[in-house]
Amino acid sequence: MGVEDLAVTRPDLTTVTVTHHLEEVPSTTTHALLMREGRVLASGEGERVLAGSALSECFGRPLALDRVDGRWYLRAPRV
Repeated sequence: MGVEDLAVTRPDLTTVTVTHHLEEVPSTTTHALLMREGRVLASGEGERVLAGSALSECFGRPLALDRVDGRWYLRAPRV
């Protein structure tokens, strides 16, 4: 059973995922927290926090964000 399955079978259960890879964030994520160098850059609803500008600031480089089938995909655009 995966984390996303728990959202269906145990909706009362809170889960926390810590990752440097946005592709690993479950599609059932409702809230997010972005940190850089030990300080919080953004926190709140996932749709608002996991936005291109906040992620670019967090990772220190221009990034492009896509969302497909509820999953986030982050990439460095070609220059």
